[in-house]
Amino acid sequence: QVRLVESGGGLVQAGGSLRLSCVASGLTFRSYAMAWFRQTPGKEREFVSRISGSGGISGYSDSVKGRFTISRDNAKNTVSLQMDVLKPEDTADYYCAADRSYQHILAGRADYWGQGTQVTVSS
Repeated sequence: QVRLVESGGGLVQAGGSLRLSCVASGLTFRSYAMAWFRQTPGKEREFVSRISGSGGISGYSDSVKGRFTISRDNAKNTVSLQMDVLKPEDTADYYCAADRSYQHILAGRADYWGQGTQVTVSS
């Protein structure tokens, strides 16, 4: 059984930082591209960042580029999202996703999803 478990969410002031982590189990982690998405009530899920299975390729949405950094540790089956210079508009539930395709995951077409972790940025 595949599981993705996110952690690291919380409440932070604008300008602050948080580091999200997602630990995967039940899959060959290095074979999967990983991504982070976020969603707020009443809005569609939004792509945040993705990283290839090897970690050699990554991408970001325009809204977080330059502020967020995605990384992965294939030895620990973990993908992380370092979020700096946080803004109130970053407030959302953040979800980890896994898919064999680095291209497909951009559109949210992921094989597996985590349960989410909440991030709240106060102004």
